[in-house]
Amino acid sequence: MSLPNLLSLARALAMLCLTLFASACNSLPTIVPDMVPSKGEPVQLDGTHGPLSAERSKAILDRLSAGGDETNIFDLHLAVEEAIVGSPLSAGNKVELLQDGPNTYKAMLAAITAATDHINMETFILEDDEIGQRFAAELIVKQQEGVQVNLMYDSVGTLGTPKAFFKELADGGVDLLEFNPVNPVTAKAGWEVNQRDHRKLLIVDGRIAFLGGVNISSVYSGGSLSQSSKVRPGGELPWRDTHLQVEGPVVAELQQLFIDTWIQQKGEPLIPRNYLPLLEPKGNEVVRAIGSSPEEPYSLIYATLISALRSAQSEIWLTNAYFVPDPQLLTTLKEAVARGVDVRLVLPSSTDSWLVFHASRSNFSELLEAGVKLYERRGALLHVKTAVIDGVWSTVGSTNLDWRSFLHNYEVNAVVLGNDFGEQMRAAFKADQANSSEITLEQWRRRSILMRAKELIAQLWEYWL
Repeated sequence: MSLPNLLSLARALAMLCLTLFASACNSLPTIVPDMVPSKGEPVQLDGTHGPLSAERSKAILDRLSAGGDETNIFDLHLAVEEAIVGSPLSAGNKVELLQDGPNTYKAMLAAITAATDHINMETFILEDDEIGQRFAAELIVKQQEGVQVNLMYDSVGTLGTPKAFFKELADGGVDLLEFNPVNPVTAKAGWEVNQRDHRKLLIVDGRIAFLGGVNISSVYSGGSLSQSSKVRPGGELPWRDTHLQVEGPVVAELQQLFIDTWIQQKGEPLIPRNYLPLLEPKGNEVVRAIGSSPEEPYSLIYATLISALRSAQSEIWLTNAYFVPDPQLLTTLKEAVARGVDVRLVLPSSTDSWLVFHASRSNFSELLEAGVKLYERRGALLHVKTAVIDGVWSTVGSTNLDWRSFLHNYEVNAVVLGNDFGEQMRAAFKADQANSSEITLEQWRRRSILMRAKELIAQLWEYWL
Protein backbone atom coordinates (compact mmCIF):
# COMPACT_ATOMS: atom_id res chain seq x y z
CA MET A 1 0.00 0.00 0.00
CA SER A 2 1.31 3.47 -0.86
CA LEU A 3 2.14 6.01 1.85
CA PRO A 4 -0.82 8.33 1.03
CA ASN A 5 -3.26 5.42 1.10
CA LEU A 6 -1.80 4.03 4.33
CA LEU A 7 -1.94 7.40 6.06
CA SER A 8 -5.48 7.95 4.83
CA LEU A 9 -6.53 4.58 6.23
CA ALA A 10 -4.79 5.30 9.53
CA ARG A 11 -6.52 8.66 9.84
CA ALA A 12 -9.92 7.13 9.10
CA LEU A 13 -9.45 4.38 11.69
CA ALA A 14 -8.26 6.85 14.31
CA MET A 15 -11.17 9.19 13.70
CA LEU A 16 -13.60 6.29 14.00
CA CYS A 17 -12.09 5.27 17.35
CA LEU A 18 -12.13 8.85 18.58
CA THR A 19 -15.79 9.26 17.59
CA LEU A 20 -16.78 6.06 19.40
CA PHE A 21 -14.84 7.11 22.49
CA ALA A 22 -16.33 10.58 22.58
CA SER A 23 -19.86 9.29 22.14
CA ALA A 24 -19.41 7.17 25.25
CA CYS A 25 -18.77 10.29 27.35
CA ASN A 26 -21.43 12.68 28.56
CA SER A 27 -19.52 15.71 27.34
CA LEU A 28 -16.06 16.75 26.29
CA PRO A 29 -14.02 18.77 28.80
CA THR A 30 -13.71 22.49 28.18
CA ILE A 31 -10.26 23.53 27.00
CA VAL A 32 -9.04 26.28 29.30
CA PRO A 33 -7.78 29.45 27.56
CA ASP A 34 -4.05 28.79 27.88
CA MET A 35 -4.35 25.46 26.06
CA VAL A 36 -6.55 26.56 23.14
CA PRO A 37 -4.69 26.30 19.81
CA SER A 38 -4.45 29.88 18.55
CA LYS A 39 -3.95 31.05 15.00
CA GLY A 40 -3.26 34.59 16.14
CA GLU A 41 -1.30 35.98 19.04
CA PRO A 42 -0.18 33.48 21.70
CA VAL A 43 -2.31 33.49 24.83
CA GLN A 44 -0.95 35.92 27.41
CA LEU A 45 -0.52 34.92 31.02
CA ASP A 46 -1.84 37.09 33.83
CA GLY A 47 0.79 38.45 36.19
CA THR A 48 0.50 40.65 39.25
CA HIS A 49 0.61 43.82 37.16
CA GLY A 50 -1.02 42.62 33.98
CA PRO A 51 -0.25 40.22 31.12
CA LEU A 52 3.16 38.61 31.50
CA SER A 53 4.31 38.82 27.88
CA ALA A 54 7.83 38.95 26.49
CA GLU A 55 7.56 42.75 26.66
CA ARG A 56 6.51 42.53 30.30
CA SER A 57 9.53 40.39 31.09
CA LYS A 58 11.75 43.00 29.46
CA ALA A 59 10.10 45.74 31.54
CA ILE A 60 10.87 43.79 34.71
CA LEU A 61 14.49 43.40 33.63
CA ASP A 62 14.72 47.12 32.88
CA ARG A 63 13.36 47.93 36.34
CA LEU A 64 15.95 45.70 37.99
CA SER A 65 18.72 47.35 35.97
CA ALA A 66 17.59 50.91 36.70
CA GLY A 67 19.83 51.22 39.76
CA GLY A 68 22.92 50.87 37.64
CA ASP A 69 23.92 47.44 38.93
CA GLU A 70 24.36 44.68 36.40
CA THR A 71 21.41 42.30 36.50
CA ASN A 72 22.30 38.60 36.41
CA ILE A 73 20.25 35.68 35.16
CA PHE A 74 19.10 34.79 38.67
CA ASP A 75 17.63 38.29 39.13
CA LEU A 76 15.71 37.92 35.87
CA HIS A 77 14.14 34.57 36.77
CA LEU A 78 13.44 35.74 40.31
CA ALA A 79 11.61 38.79 38.95
CA VAL A 80 9.62 36.76 36.43
CA GLU A 81 8.70 34.20 39.09
CA GLU A 82 7.56 36.95 41.46
CA ALA A 83 5.25 38.33 38.77
CA ILE A 84 3.23 35.10 38.55
CA VAL A 85 0.06 35.15 40.63
CA GLY A 86 -0.27 32.24 43.02
CA SER A 87 1.61 30.68 45.90
CA PRO A 88 4.42 32.77 47.39
CA LEU A 89 8.12 32.42 46.78
CA SER A 90 9.69 31.11 49.96
CA ALA A 91 13.31 31.62 51.05
CA GLY A 92 15.31 29.64 53.59
CA ASN A 93 14.61 26.13 52.32
CA LYS A 94 16.76 23.01 52.09
CA VAL A 95 16.19 20.92 48.96
CA GLU A 96 17.70 17.50 48.30
CA LEU A 97 17.56 15.87 44.87
CA LEU A 98 16.56 12.19 45.00
CA GLN A 99 17.00 9.99 41.95
CA ASP A 100 15.23 6.66 41.36
CA GLY A 101 13.11 4.53 43.66
CA PRO A 102 15.62 2.98 46.09
CA ASN A 103 17.10 6.32 47.17
CA THR A 104 13.68 7.97 47.35
CA TYR A 105 12.05 5.18 49.34
CA LYS A 106 14.96 5.05 51.78
CA ALA A 107 14.57 8.76 52.55
CA MET A 108 10.76 8.59 52.74
CA LEU A 109 10.70 5.58 55.05
CA ALA A 110 13.33 7.15 57.31
CA ALA A 111 11.15 10.26 57.67
CA ILE A 112 8.04 8.15 58.33
CA THR A 113 9.86 6.13 60.99
CA ALA A 114 10.96 9.35 62.73
CA ALA A 115 7.46 10.92 62.68
CA THR A 116 6.10 12.05 66.06
CA ASP A 117 2.88 13.95 65.26
CA HIS A 118 1.32 13.14 61.87
CA ILE A 119 1.91 11.78 58.36
CA ASN A 120 -0.03 13.08 55.34
CA MET A 121 0.43 11.08 52.15
CA GLU A 122 -1.09 11.61 48.69
CA THR A 123 -0.29 9.33 45.76
CA PHE A 124 -1.53 8.30 42.34
CA ILE A 125 -0.35 4.67 42.43
CA LEU A 126 -0.09 2.53 45.57
CA GLU A 127 0.42 -1.11 44.69
CA ASP A 128 0.01 -4.23 46.78
CA ASP A 129 3.56 -5.44 46.17
CA GLU A 130 6.80 -5.55 48.13
CA ILE A 131 7.22 -1.76 48.16
CA GLY A 132 3.55 -1.05 48.86
CA GLN A 133 3.52 -3.55 51.70
CA ARG A 134 6.61 -1.95 53.26
CA PHE A 135 4.95 1.46 53.28
CA ALA A 136 1.63 0.07 54.53
CA ALA A 137 3.30 -1.79 57.39
CA GLU A 138 5.26 1.28 58.50
CA LEU A 139 2.18 3.53 58.29
CA ILE A 140 0.19 1.12 60.45
CA VAL A 141 3.01 0.95 63.02
CA LYS A 142 3.14 4.73 63.27
CA GLN A 143 -0.65 5.00 63.58
CA GLN A 144 -0.62 2.50 66.42
CA GLU A 145 2.16 4.52 68.10
CA GLY A 146 -0.19 7.51 68.17
CA VAL A 147 1.03 9.32 65.05
CA GLN A 148 -1.98 10.36 62.97
CA VAL A 149 -1.73 8.95 59.42
CA ASN A 150 -3.93 10.42 56.65
CA LEU A 151 -3.67 8.71 53.26
CA MET A 152 -5.27 9.96 50.01
CA TYR A 153 -4.99 7.80 46.89
CA ASP A 154 -6.35 8.10 43.35
CA SER A 155 -9.14 5.72 42.38
CA VAL A 156 -7.91 5.07 38.82
CA GLY A 157 -4.26 4.86 39.82
CA THR A 158 -5.11 2.14 42.34
CA LEU A 159 -7.64 0.20 40.25
CA GLY A 160 -5.39 -2.85 40.37
CA THR A 161 -4.79 -2.67 44.12
CA PRO A 162 -6.98 -5.16 46.04
CA LYS A 163 -9.58 -3.77 48.44
CA ALA A 164 -8.05 -6.01 51.11
CA PHE A 165 -4.87 -3.91 50.97
CA PHE A 166 -6.78 -0.77 51.95
CA LYS A 167 -8.91 -2.65 54.48
CA GLU A 168 -5.75 -3.67 56.30
CA LEU A 169 -4.69 -0.01 56.46
CA ALA A 170 -8.14 1.06 57.69
CA ASP A 171 -8.20 -1.71 60.30
CA GLY A 172 -4.84 -0.40 61.48
CA GLY A 173 -6.41 3.00 62.16
CA VAL A 174 -5.13 4.88 59.10
CA ASP A 175 -7.59 7.50 57.80
CA LEU A 176 -8.19 6.82 54.09
CA LEU A 177 -9.66 8.94 51.32
CA GLU A 178 -10.21 7.58 47.79
CA PHE A 179 -9.84 10.47 45.37
CA ASN A 180 -12.70 10.79 42.85
CA PRO A 181 -13.91 7.17 43.00
CA VAL A 182 -14.53 5.40 39.72
CA ASN A 183 -17.76 4.13 41.22
CA PRO A 184 -20.10 7.19 41.20
CA VAL A 185 -22.10 5.75 44.11
CA THR A 186 -19.15 6.27 46.45
CA ALA A 187 -18.16 9.71 45.14
CA LYS A 188 -18.57 12.44 47.75
CA ALA A 189 -17.45 15.56 45.86
CA GLY A 190 -19.19 15.06 42.52
CA TRP A 191 -18.26 12.51 39.91
CA GLU A 192 -15.63 13.63 37.39
CA VAL A 193 -14.05 10.41 36.20
CA ASN A 194 -11.60 12.19 33.88
CA GLN A 195 -10.10 14.26 36.72
CA ARG A 196 -7.32 12.38 38.47
CA ASP A 197 -5.02 13.03 41.42
CA HIS A 198 -1.61 12.57 39.83
CA ARG A 199 0.32 14.07 42.77
CA LYS A 200 2.98 12.23 44.74
CA LEU A 201 3.23 14.07 48.04
CA LEU A 202 4.35 13.06 51.54
CA ILE A 203 4.45 15.49 54.48
CA VAL A 204 5.79 14.37 57.84
CA ASP A 205 5.09 16.39 61.00
CA GLY A 206 4.49 19.46 58.81
CA ARG A 207 8.27 19.91 58.65
CA ILE A 208 9.61 17.69 55.89
CA ALA A 209 8.02 17.03 52.50
CA PHE A 210 8.65 14.78 49.52
CA LEU A 211 7.31 15.35 46.01
CA GLY A 212 8.12 14.43 42.43
CA GLY A 213 7.39 11.62 40.03
CA VAL A 214 7.87 8.49 42.15
CA ASN A 215 4.79 6.39 42.87
CA ILE A 216 4.65 3.60 45.45
CA SER A 217 5.41 0.52 43.35
CA SER A 218 8.00 -2.22 42.91
CA VAL A 219 8.65 -1.03 39.34
CA TYR A 220 11.10 1.30 41.12
CA SER A 221 12.94 -1.50 42.94
CA GLY A 222 15.93 -1.20 40.58
CA GLY A 223 18.16 1.81 40.04
CA SER A 224 18.94 3.34 36.65
CA LEU A 225 22.21 5.11 37.38
CA SER A 226 24.64 2.22 37.87
CA GLN A 227 25.17 -0.93 35.86
CA SER A 228 25.11 -3.15 38.97
CA SER A 229 21.59 -2.12 39.99
CA LYS A 230 19.91 -1.76 36.62
CA VAL A 231 18.21 -5.10 36.08
CA ARG A 232 15.04 -5.72 38.03
CA PRO A 233 13.68 -9.19 38.85
CA GLY A 234 12.25 -10.64 35.66
CA GLY A 235 14.62 -8.59 33.50
CA GLU A 236 12.32 -5.56 33.12
CA LEU A 237 13.85 -2.16 32.58
CA PRO A 238 14.37 -0.12 35.75
CA TRP A 239 12.31 3.04 36.08
CA ARG A 240 14.28 6.30 35.95
CA ASP A 241 12.63 9.00 38.07
CA THR A 242 13.32 12.09 40.17
CA HIS A 243 11.96 13.26 43.52
CA LEU A 244 12.66 16.04 46.03
CA GLN A 245 13.06 16.13 49.80
CA VAL A 246 12.25 19.61 51.11
CA GLU A 247 12.56 21.25 54.52
CA GLY A 248 11.83 24.85 55.49
CA PRO A 249 9.00 27.38 55.18
CA VAL A 250 7.75 26.08 51.81
CA VAL A 251 6.58 22.86 53.48
CA ALA A 252 3.62 24.83 54.88
CA GLU A 253 2.43 25.51 51.30
CA LEU A 254 2.59 21.81 50.45
CA GLN A 255 0.79 20.93 53.66
CA GLN A 256 -1.98 23.41 52.91
CA LEU A 257 -2.33 21.93 49.43
CA PHE A 258 -2.90 18.48 50.94
CA ILE A 259 -5.40 19.80 53.49
CA ASP A 260 -7.34 21.77 50.87
CA THR A 261 -7.59 18.74 48.57
CA TRP A 262 -8.75 16.51 51.45
CA ILE A 263 -11.49 19.02 52.26
CA GLN A 264 -12.44 19.49 48.59
CA GLN A 265 -12.86 15.72 48.27
CA LYS A 266 -15.11 15.76 51.36
CA GLY A 267 -12.95 13.48 53.42
CA GLU A 268 -13.78 12.96 57.08
CA PRO A 269 -12.56 15.90 59.18
CA LEU A 270 -8.85 15.53 59.82
CA ILE A 271 -7.99 14.45 63.35
CA PRO A 272 -6.54 17.57 65.05
CA ARG A 273 -2.76 17.64 64.99
CA ASN A 274 -0.04 20.29 64.65
CA TYR A 275 -0.36 20.35 60.86
CA LEU A 276 1.09 23.85 60.41
CA PRO A 277 3.94 24.26 62.90
CA LEU A 278 6.17 27.32 62.96
CA LEU A 279 8.91 26.61 60.41
CA GLU A 280 12.42 27.98 60.78
CA PRO A 281 14.81 28.44 57.84
CA LYS A 282 16.68 25.25 56.99
CA GLY A 283 18.78 26.26 53.98
CA ASN A 284 19.38 28.87 51.32
CA GLU A 285 17.05 27.81 48.52
CA VAL A 286 14.24 29.99 47.16
CA VAL A 287 11.31 27.66 46.42
CA ARG A 288 7.74 27.94 45.20
CA ALA A 289 5.29 25.08 45.71
CA ILE A 290 2.74 24.97 42.89
CA GLY A 291 -0.40 22.87 42.89
CA SER A 292 -2.82 22.83 39.99
CA SER A 293 -6.28 21.40 39.48
CA PRO A 294 -8.91 21.36 36.71
CA GLU A 295 -11.15 23.69 38.76
CA GLU A 296 -8.74 26.59 38.29
CA PRO A 297 -9.18 29.02 35.35
CA TYR A 298 -5.77 27.95 34.04
CA SER A 299 -2.90 25.71 35.10
CA LEU A 300 -0.53 27.71 37.29
CA ILE A 301 2.21 25.15 36.61
CA TYR A 302 1.75 25.67 32.86
CA ALA A 303 1.76 29.47 33.25
CA THR A 304 4.93 29.37 35.34
CA LEU A 305 6.73 27.09 32.89
CA ILE A 306 5.79 29.15 29.83
CA SER A 307 6.99 32.32 31.58
CA ALA A 308 10.32 30.75 32.48
CA LEU A 309 10.79 29.41 28.94
CA ARG A 310 10.09 32.82 27.43
CA SER A 311 12.64 34.39 29.78
CA ALA A 312 15.40 31.84 29.05
CA GLN A 313 18.70 33.41 28.03
CA SER A 314 21.07 30.50 27.40
CA GLU A 315 19.68 27.01 28.16
CA ILE A 316 16.41 25.11 28.30
CA TRP A 317 16.97 21.48 29.31
CA LEU A 318 13.79 19.43 29.74
CA THR A 319 13.43 15.79 30.78
CA ASN A 320 9.93 14.40 30.52
CA ALA A 321 8.25 11.03 30.38
CA TYR A 322 5.11 12.04 28.48
CA PHE A 323 5.82 14.89 26.07
CA VAL A 324 2.66 15.76 24.12
CA PRO A 325 2.88 19.57 23.90
CA ASP A 326 0.13 22.00 22.99
CA PRO A 327 0.77 24.52 20.17
CA GLN A 328 1.82 27.32 22.53
CA LEU A 329 4.47 25.19 24.25
CA LEU A 330 5.81 24.07 20.88
CA THR A 331 5.98 27.66 19.66
CA THR A 332 7.71 28.81 22.84
CA LEU A 333 10.45 26.19 22.45
CA LYS A 334 11.00 27.05 18.78
CA GLU A 335 11.14 30.78 19.57
CA ALA A 336 13.76 30.10 22.22
CA VAL A 337 16.00 28.38 19.68
CA ALA A 338 15.50 31.28 17.26
CA ARG A 339 16.89 33.72 19.83
CA GLY A 340 19.96 31.56 20.45
CA VAL A 341 18.90 29.44 23.44
CA ASP A 342 20.26 25.88 23.66
CA VAL A 343 17.05 23.79 23.82
CA ARG A 344 17.43 20.09 24.62
CA LEU A 345 14.85 17.42 25.45
CA VAL A 346 15.54 14.00 26.96
CA LEU A 347 12.55 11.74 26.27
CA PRO A 348 11.87 7.99 26.60
CA SER A 349 13.09 5.40 24.12
CA SER A 350 10.54 2.95 25.56
CA THR A 351 7.37 3.61 27.49
CA ASP A 352 4.40 2.14 29.29
CA SER A 353 2.01 4.02 26.96
CA TRP A 354 2.05 3.25 23.21
CA LEU A 355 -0.20 6.20 22.34
CA VAL A 356 1.77 8.76 24.36
CA PHE A 357 5.07 7.52 22.93
CA HIS A 358 4.01 7.96 19.32
CA ALA A 359 2.03 11.15 19.94
CA SER A 360 5.24 12.60 21.37
CA ARG A 361 7.22 11.51 18.32
CA SER A 362 4.70 13.16 16.00
CA ASN A 363 6.25 16.49 17.06
CA PHE A 364 9.85 15.51 16.34
CA SER A 365 10.02 16.81 12.77
CA GLU A 366 8.79 20.26 13.74
CA LEU A 367 11.16 20.47 16.71
CA LEU A 368 14.21 19.18 14.85
CA GLU A 369 13.64 21.51 11.92
CA ALA A 370 13.56 24.41 14.40
CA GLY A 371 16.90 23.35 15.91
CA VAL A 372 15.72 21.67 19.13
CA LYS A 373 18.07 18.84 20.18
CA LEU A 374 16.27 15.57 20.96
CA TYR A 375 17.57 12.58 22.91
CA GLU A 376 15.92 9.28 23.84
CA ARG A 377 16.95 7.65 27.12
CA ARG A 378 18.33 4.11 26.82
CA GLY A 379 18.48 1.36 29.44
CA ALA A 380 15.60 2.59 31.58
CA LEU A 381 11.93 3.48 31.42
CA LEU A 382 12.02 7.24 31.79
CA HIS A 383 9.40 8.65 34.19
CA VAL A 384 11.13 11.95 35.05
CA LYS A 385 9.33 15.33 34.95
CA THR A 386 12.01 18.01 35.38
CA ALA A 387 13.36 21.18 33.80
CA VAL A 388 16.42 23.36 34.33
CA ILE A 389 16.62 26.76 32.63
CA ASP A 390 19.75 28.94 32.51
CA GLY A 391 21.19 26.84 35.35
CA VAL A 392 19.16 28.81 37.93
CA TRP A 393 15.46 27.99 37.40
CA SER A 394 14.58 24.36 38.10
CA THR A 395 11.39 22.40 38.58
CA VAL A 396 10.67 18.86 39.76
CA GLY A 397 7.21 17.43 40.18
CA SER A 398 4.43 15.20 38.96
CA THR A 399 3.51 17.24 35.88
CA ASN A 400 4.04 15.80 32.42
CA LEU A 401 4.27 18.09 29.42
CA ASP A 402 0.97 16.91 28.00
CA TRP A 403 -2.65 17.95 27.76
CA ARG A 404 -3.79 15.59 30.55
CA SER A 405 -1.47 17.09 33.16
CA PHE A 406 -2.38 20.67 32.27
CA LEU A 407 -6.14 20.16 31.82
CA HIS A 408 -7.40 17.15 33.75
CA ASN A 409 -5.05 16.23 36.59
CA TYR A 410 -4.30 17.47 40.07
CA GLU A 411 -0.53 17.99 40.01
CA VAL A 412 2.18 19.41 42.25
CA ASN A 413 5.60 20.84 41.35
CA ALA A 414 8.31 22.73 43.14
CA VAL A 415 10.21 25.54 41.43
CA VAL A 416 13.70 26.05 42.89
CA LEU A 417 15.67 29.21 42.12
CA GLY A 418 19.42 29.11 42.64
CA ASN A 419 22.76 28.22 41.08
CA ASP A 420 23.70 25.44 43.51
CA PHE A 421 20.58 23.37 42.96
CA GLY A 422 20.62 24.32 39.29
CA GLU A 423 24.06 22.74 38.94
CA GLN A 424 22.75 19.51 40.48
CA MET A 425 19.92 19.52 37.97
CA ARG A 426 22.31 20.18 35.09
CA ALA A 427 24.50 17.29 36.22
CA ALA A 428 21.47 14.97 36.37
CA PHE A 429 20.41 16.08 32.89
CA LYS A 430 23.91 15.49 31.50
CA ALA A 431 23.96 11.99 33.01
CA ASP A 432 20.67 11.16 31.32
CA GLN A 433 21.85 12.70 28.06
CA ALA A 434 25.02 10.57 28.21
CA ASN A 435 22.80 7.49 28.47
CA SER A 436 20.63 8.59 25.54
CA SER A 437 20.71 8.35 21.76
CA GLU A 438 20.45 11.61 19.86
CA ILE A 439 17.75 11.87 17.19
CA THR A 440 18.95 13.86 14.19
CA LEU A 441 16.77 15.43 11.52
CA GLU A 442 18.40 13.40 8.75
CA GLN A 443 17.86 10.19 10.68
CA TRP A 444 14.27 11.09 11.54
CA ARG A 445 13.37 11.79 7.93
CA ARG A 446 14.35 8.21 7.09
CA ARG A 447 11.87 6.61 9.52
CA SER A 448 9.50 4.00 8.13
CA ILE A 449 5.99 4.41 6.76
CA LEU A 450 4.70 2.30 9.67
CA MET A 451 6.27 4.68 12.20
CA ARG A 452 4.66 7.67 10.49
CA ALA A 453 1.26 5.97 10.55
CA LYS A 454 1.57 5.24 14.26
CA GLU A 455 2.41 8.89 14.92
CA LEU A 456 -0.61 10.05 12.97
CA ILE A 457 -2.98 7.74 14.84
CA ALA A 458 -1.56 8.68 18.25
CA GLN A 459 -1.61 12.41 17.50
CA LEU A 460 -5.38 12.35 17.05
CA TRP A 461 -5.72 11.19 20.66
CA GLU A 462 -3.30 13.71 22.21
CA TYR A 463 -5.96 15.70 24.07
CA TRP A 464 -7.00 12.58 26.02
CA LEU A 465 -3.54 11.18 26.78
